[in-house]
This record gives sequence, C-alpha cells and structure tokens, in this order.
Amino acid sequence: MIASLPSEMEPFRDKLLQTQLPCLKATSQKEHTTTPLQSKVGGMPYLPKNVQWPTNPNGEPLYFLAQINFAELPRLEPFPEKGILQFFIFNDEHYGINFEDGEEQENFRVMFYPDPVSDTSALQNKPVLPEADEDLLPHHPDESYPLTFEASVAYAPATDYRFGEIFGQDFFQQFGPREWDVIDVLGKSVNAQGHRVGGYAYFTQDDPRDANDPMILLFQLDSDERMDLMWGDMGVGNFFIREKDLKARDFSKVLYNWDNL
Repeated sequence: MIASLPSEMEPFRDKLLQTQLPCLKATSQKEHTTTPLQSKVGGMPYLPKNVQWPTNPNGEPLYFLAQINFAELPRLEPFPEKGILQFFIFNDEHYGINFEDGEEQENFRVMFYPDPVSDTSALQNKPVLPEADEDLLPHHPDESYPLTFEASVAYAPATDYRFGEIFGQDFFQQFGPREWDVIDVLGKSVNAQGHRVGGYAYFTQDDPRDANDPMILLFQLDSDERMDLMWGDMGVGNFFIREKDLKARDFSKVLYNWDNL
C-alpha cells in the first residue's frame, strides 16, 4: 500500500495500485568476513578452482561487485530458487559499461552457478585484487558487506517507461506549474530507490530500456553510505534481463546501466 500521494495524484490512486509488482528488497550489513556462498557486495566471490577469474578482452581482471545466493532469498518468480548470480565490473571511468551497447559483456560480466557446492576446499579462497584506482570504482572490492533480502512490493515510478504507457506520455502536464512538484513527491511516495531484485528500477536520468523489447529488473545496487558505495554522484546501478532469458537461466544478454545526478 502507498501511504501518501501528492493530492493531485489521489484520483489516480487505484490505477497506480494496479501497477504493483512483487520484489525483494535488500539491506546491506556492516562489513565483516563472509563465506564464498553468501549474498554480498565485495570480498571473495564464489569461484570454483576450475573456473578462471573473469577478465576483459585485454586479459585484465574484472572486479567483483556483488553476488546473490537465491537459496537465501524468499521465493520470487521467475527468478531462480537456488544458484549464485554474480556481477563483475571494470575499473575504467565508465565502470565497465558500454554506453553504445549495454549488453556487451566485455568490461562487465554476469555469471551464474545453478548448483553451487558447499565444500570450500573446491573453491578459490583469494580474490584477484590488482592495484585499483579507487576513483574508478563505485565500491571497495576488498571489503565485504553481506546483503539480506525481504519480500516486498513496488509501484511504477514516473521514470519507468511503463508509467507513460499506463498513464500517458504527457500525464504530468495537466498539473501546470505543479508538474515537477508532483513528480518529485510521487517519486518519494513510490520510492524505487535502494537495493533490490525484481519490481521497478530507480533512475536519476532516463530509463534505458526499449519499450518494444521489454526487460525486467534483475538486480539494482544503489549508492549506499554504509558500504561507501557510490555510482558517480549519488547514482544507481541496474541490471536488466528479458523474461525468457531469465526463465532459461541465460545471463549472457543482460543490460547493464548506471546513471547519476
């Protein structure tokens, strides 16, 4: 339920409630030693000894950003019931994103282990941490912050492309000089910020997805003071996937995006 809305939006409350989607909200915990199997940001990822640490085409290692162990999470269709999903990025000025082709996994990588083993003797135990320019990464890859998840619901924010499809592309113009105030208050009411799996994404700029090629939110990692994690200037990082690929557990065509104020 949405607790409060700008008065101008009250006549549209029922329509907005109909945009509800389930999601899993994540909360970062204080830094401490983690196991390779835990959901977390930074630290040592789950990596079997027979798997090479991910690199870019130049052979330069990527940096472990985060991983999700779905066995730890509440059930959410059509996401996996189990398995470990990982995200790696590069330490260039764009955090490994190709703004011309956000699905090109050269300087970022998404990896999935459907049946992780619990025997730590079969796993690597030391992360690859080459000398990194801290200004060229949003996080501290040598620090480990566990993530805990809880079931929740989300409602369409004005920045999501589906909001315009539901309410009309010029919906807010009807509020005249109050247009941007209504948008601002609505954004706080539905609050798409924070870390999450599924639901609606948060953007400081524009939704990068193509309305003719729907993609759902795979994972959102927001700026977070506790982790000293910041995408540019108070930005947010998102990973999107087509539902058919998610159901097939195919993470080779994930759209990576981040933006900032």
